[in-house]
Amino acid sequence: MTPTVTVGTYLARRLEQLGLRHLFGLPGDFNLGLLDEMLGGSGLRWVGSSNELNAGYAADGHARLRRGPAAFVTTFGVGELSAVNATAGSRAEDVPVVHVVGLPATRAMADGALLHHSLADGDFGHFVRIAAEVSASAVVVRAQNAGTTVDRALLTAVGSSQPVYLGVPADVAVAQVSAAPLARPLRVLQSDPTAAEDFRDALTEFLGGAEEVTVLAGPRLHRRHLEDRVRALAAQNGVRIATQSASKAMLDESHPANLGVYAGTFTRDPETRRRVDGARPLVLAGVVMTDFLTGSFTHGFDPDAAVDLHLDHARIAGAAFYGLFLEESLRILEEVLEARSPRPAPLPRRAVAPTVAHTPADPDGPLTHADLWPLLQDWLTPGTLVVAEAGTSFYGALELTLPDGCDLLGQPVWSSIGYTLPATLGAMLAAPERETVLVIGDGSAQLTMQELGRLLTLGLTPTVLLVNNSGYTVERAIRSPEAPYQDIVEWDWTRLPAALGAPGTPVFQARTPADLVEVLAKVRADRDSGGGHAHFVELFLPRDDAPDSLVQLARSVR
Repeated sequence: MTPTVTVGTYLARRLEQLGLRHLFGLPGDFNLGLLDEMLGGSGLRWVGSSNELNAGYAADGHARLRRGPAAFVTTFGVGELSAVNATAGSRAEDVPVVHVVGLPATRAMADGALLHHSLADGDFGHFVRIAAEVSASAVVVRAQNAGTTVDRALLTAVGSSQPVYLGVPADVAVAQVSAAPLARPLRVLQSDPTAAEDFRDALTEFLGGAEEVTVLAGPRLHRRHLEDRVRALAAQNGVRIATQSASKAMLDESHPANLGVYAGTFTRDPETRRRVDGARPLVLAGVVMTDFLTGSFTHGFDPDAAVDLHLDHARIAGAAFYGLFLEESLRILEEVLEARSPRPAPLPRRAVAPTVAHTPADPDGPLTHADLWPLLQDWLTPGTLVVAEAGTSFYGALELTLPDGCDLLGQPVWSSIGYTLPATLGAMLAAPERETVLVIGDGSAQLTMQELGRLLTLGLTPTVLLVNNSGYTVERAIRSPEAPYQDIVEWDWTRLPAALGAPGTPVFQARTPADLVEVLAKVRADRDSGGGHAHFVELFLPRDDAPDSLVQLARSVR
């Protein structure tokens, strides 16, 4: 007799085979049986959230750091709709998140029963159709082909690096299906061999005898865990690497082949802009061509004249090679560069300026962005994960020269404020050994601050820097700074860790550069002594003060 498992168990085991160890979400009456099956027959660890939006953000952050898929579970209607914003962000930023939704029983939906959490019109397809607009795939699982449906959805998530929606009716969740397919893990990311060879030939001809090749590395390389390939390219003679802001520090910023961050006219180093815009040839690897990443479309290169490596295909001067995944195209690029004959001589490398500690002009004056970011740069250690919220925090972080091995996690394409706090929860569960620093503004934090309780009570130890600048500074920089809609309610921020369930969390405030230096020293001393604490620091900054890069961005969108 063929062994069987429930659909919920089948789904959980497939997720485990893809490397998942955590399942985010919230319970609801339509997903309770599904959760029992998924958690009872697997090694998945449940991580509950305060709301479904936060669960989606946490899964997104988890997927980004583990460089693979993540999953979260909500209930029908009221739960899944709360998560749509998070799923849209995953779609916009190429993050493979699996959104599993517990639906009413198949018969109830077929009969058009006027159930709670529905629109009371008998149409149970409303929310699946909404999900389809922000997902690579949105399907409802049926008992008769449940295994195939689950497998196809997961393959879509991994292959496209996009979110997918799996609706599982309550009766289907506990239905028995064959366990036989589970004996063979899903085979993902296999390129077409013919497309690969055609691409190799075309690339060899296109690069020709070029002695210098410039690569612009984008955030999609992170999604496929291809940082090692970028480092291998940087080691080649004649190769220089620039990054987009969403992939800052993908190559150590001390590396002499690193040209820095490129963003059109927003590029801070004119030499970086000159080399990228004037590159012949130019390779775009995992690049995203949105407004915030191209300096409001002020890039000076033509993508149609470049080698353009996408997640699932490649182009050379406009000619397309389909069925070629980014892993394979990047590997071929490395091999073609390695095979050049004669080999180019090493390029003059960018001189890396020695690190000089920042000295504030007025240590006892108001803390401003001009001092905050240099002082934070002096304090960061190699390997730190820096999480920076959309707005002043992310654009301030772009002005950092990060120590080797650091990552910058943000959401510059979707730019949904409040994303980073629950994303930090997911990211730290994926990499709990990494020191993590979250910088988030007060306006953003008010959207998702309740997730701080879960973050701290799980024993995770981030340093949270709360930028208190009295409202929406980025919006004020764009338009109408005195408008009442730019204001927020003032919170007593340093009392929140205790109120949210972690009364032992050390809390600090800093109003001057001298305060910040003192506070950061205390945090570092506690970390170095093995204190094992998270730390919450409230930073007071002037209302209208902003990093130079954010001011420039604001001008471009007025």
